[in-house]
Amino acid sequence: MSRPEHIPARLILIVGSLTAFGPLCIDMYIPALPRIGVDLHSSASAVQFSLTATLIGLGLGQVAIGPLSDRFGRRRPLFLGLIAFVLASAACASAPDVVVLIALRFVQGLGGAAGLVISQAIVRDLYSGVAAARFYSALMLVTGLGPILAPQVGALLLHLGSWRLLFLALALAGTILLAVAYLRLPETLAPDDRSSGRFVDTVRTMRQLAGDRHFLVNAIAGCLGLGTIFAYVAGSSFVFENVYGLSPQLFSLLFAANGLGLVAGSQINARIVHRYGSAKLVTVGLLMLATASLALLVMTVAHVGGLAGVVGPMFVVMTSLGFVGPNSTALAMHPFPESAGSAAALLGLMRFSLGAAVAPLVGVAGSHAVLPLALVMAGCGTLSIGTQLLFRPRDEPRLDPSQEPPLLQAAESGVDLAV
Repeated sequence: MSRPEHIPARLILIVGSLTAFGPLCIDMYIPALPRIGVDLHSSASAVQFSLTATLIGLGLGQVAIGPLSDRFGRRRPLFLGLIAFVLASAACASAPDVVVLIALRFVQGLGGAAGLVISQAIVRDLYSGVAAARFYSALMLVTGLGPILAPQVGALLLHLGSWRLLFLALALAGTILLAVAYLRLPETLAPDDRSSGRFVDTVRTMRQLAGDRHFLVNAIAGCLGLGTIFAYVAGSSFVFENVYGLSPQLFSLLFAANGLGLVAGSQINARIVHRYGSAKLVTVGLLMLATASLALLVMTVAHVGGLAGVVGPMFVVMTSLGFVGPNSTALAMHPFPESAGSAAALLGLMRFSLGAAVAPLVGVAGSHAVLPLALVMAGCGTLSIGTQLLFRPRDEPRLDPSQEPPLLQAAESGVDLAV
């Protein structure tokens, strides 16, 4: 059998694109948030609530689609979600006011949730242990392009025309991904491994997940860490454009630079996780995150460092999440190979519920304040490492790279998994 670190490039690209698709619908329109507020005559908080609606949709959609994918397989629920995403994106382009935009963004989030939850379930179908952590890190090389390229594309479209072009571009991207997934994405959940699909079974599985300490601690610590991203995404355009006077194009360059930090952290993690283990590396990442977010708060309160005092800590925060994201996900998902869809769904619900909660908080003081963003990021960073250090089980399992489901062995031996 091939070495477990070998990952088929085609599978990385397809699954990575699915993982990136939900966040893409957020990152691409971040430079347009101030302009949307002006065009629709809405406050910063109201426009940010369109982001909150998307996050709620992404969370609730995963809860619905995850168990469905455990019952019907991964492909059919994925296709339905992508179709909903395409239709909602096209409708967003003609939204007459912020209320309609918020409602359509919720539907868009529901559809985009399919890519998020099913991509994680596909990884768990094929990989486990350290191999899964490596795959999640490899995915971040693809998904990390979202924060790098999406704002650039958004800024370019804003330069060419209205913010409505962004949603038309998302509809086109969704259509292309739907076609590629239909033609090239394998079905990774065999019929014999599918659940009965009864509602009572879904509830029982969710209760089991919520009561498992290994899942809960890793999920909560990871979610709080990723909460800093949601705060950053919701507030960074207002901070850099309104407070520091950057253009949408310059803001998108800063956003891209921080995305490079995320990619770099995830690739370093992929190279060393077999040596140090996911449990140690997620703790290191959370310590980096907490330190950098607290430094951002100190710089903001003391009014020192200027723009560099904000950009520097944010870059370290994004780099640290390259360690937090893959390892916390692998540790949380590891004990549940038979219910990977439900586990990914609950994990996604927790992440995006937190994101929906923090997104409006960064705009409570208006669109010209840095302190709320710094407070939210520091709070999430401190709570995340506190959860990990205080409540992590002492018998945390060591992820074994030799634990590989049969489909992984087929993929690594060159078997064509395409349908």
